[in-house]
Amino acid sequence: MRINRFEDLECWQEARTLTRRIYAFTNRNQFSKDYRLAGQITGAAISIMNNISEGFDSKSNNEFIRFLTYSRRSCSEVQNCLYIALDRDYIEKDLFQKATLFAAK
Repeated sequence: MRINRFEDLECWQEARTLTRRIYAFTNRNQFSKDYRLAGQITGAAISIMNNISEGFDSKSNNEFIRFLTYSRRSCSEVQNCLYIALDRDYIEKDLFQKATLFAAK
C-alpha cells in the first residue's frame, strides 16, 4: 500500500496523540504556571509532528530519513521534559510512565 499523505503515517498519528497528551499535561494548574517548561515540552512535541510531515513531503527518502532523525531527537527532548515535570510533581508517576513509553516508540 502506498502512502500518499503524511496524515496516513502511523508515526505521525502517534506523534499527534502524544502532542495532545502533552497539552493536557501543560494545561494543569502548576504545570501551566511553569512557562519555560510548558513551552519547551509543547514546542518539542509540535516539532515531532512538524518534522515527520516536512520530511514526508520532501519526496526524497534521504531527506525523509534526515527529518525522522530530527523528529526522534524531539522525542528525546519530550522525554527529558517529562522527567523534569515528574520531579516537579506536575504529573503523576503512572502518567509519566505512559507518556515516556509513548514518546520512546
